Amino acid sequence: MELRVSVQSVQQQAVEKLRTAILAGVFKPGDRLIEADLCRRTGVSRPSLREALRSLESEGLIIIVPNRGPQIPVLTWEQAEQIYQVRALLEGEAAALCAKHSTRQHHEEMRAALTAFEKAVRNNDGAIRLSATAEFYRILQRGSGNAVIDDLLQRLVARVNFLRAQSMSQAGRAKFSLREMRAIFQAIVDGDSRAARKAAELHVKNASAVLRTMFELETGANGRKEAG
Repeated sequence: MELRVSVQSVQQQAVEKLRTAILAGVFKPGDRLIEADLCRRTGVSRPSLREALRSLESEGLIIIVPNRGPQIPVLTWEQAEQIYQVRALLEGEAAALCAKHSTRQHHEEMRAALTAFEKAVRNNDGAIRLSATAEFYRILQRGSGNAVIDDLLQRLVARVNFLRAQSMSQAGRAKFSLREMRAIFQAIVDGDSRAARKAAELHVKNASAVLRTMFELETGANGRKEAG
C-alpha cells in the first residue's frame, strides 16, 4: 500500500485547513496572512503554501494586495448588499430545490443543526451559533441536488459567515434567525418549494436589514463604513 503523501495532496490539505480557519473566523476581515507564520502553523513549505493561497484567492476567500501580500477581504456596505442580493437568489432557489429533492437523512441532519443553534442561542455562544448556521445551510445546499448552486454559495460563505456573525451579534437577532430557519426547515420537510423559497428569501432580507442598520449607525446614512 502506497502511503507517501504527494505534493499535491499537501497543497490540498493546506487549502482545506486555511479555508476552515477563515470560515471559522480565525482570521478577520483586514487581517494580513504572513507566509512565514502560516508555514509554521501549517507545517508546509512556502511553495506549497503559495499554491494554497492562490487557490483561496480564486475562491474569493483572500485577496493579494500589492506590496502587502495576502489578506482577508474587507467589505463596504455596497459590497455586502450585493452579496445579500445574490445570496437571496441562490439560497431561495436552493431551499426550493431542497424541498423537492432532500431525503429524510437531510432532514435529520438539518434538525440536529437547528437544535445546536437553539442551544447556542440560549447559551449566548456566538461561535456555535455561527457553526450551526453554516452546517444548516451546508446540508440545505447539498439537499438541493444542484452542485452549481452549492459551489457558488460556498464561494460566498466566508464573507457570508462574517456578515452573519455581525448581524446575529445584535440584541434579539439570533432568536429571530432561529424562528426564520425553523420556517425554512418546516417548508422543506413539508415538501413545499414555494414556502421554502419565500422563507429563505425573507431570512436573508431580514439579516440584510439588520446589517444595514449597523453600518448606518456607525457611519451615517451613506453606509460606506468597511465591515472589519
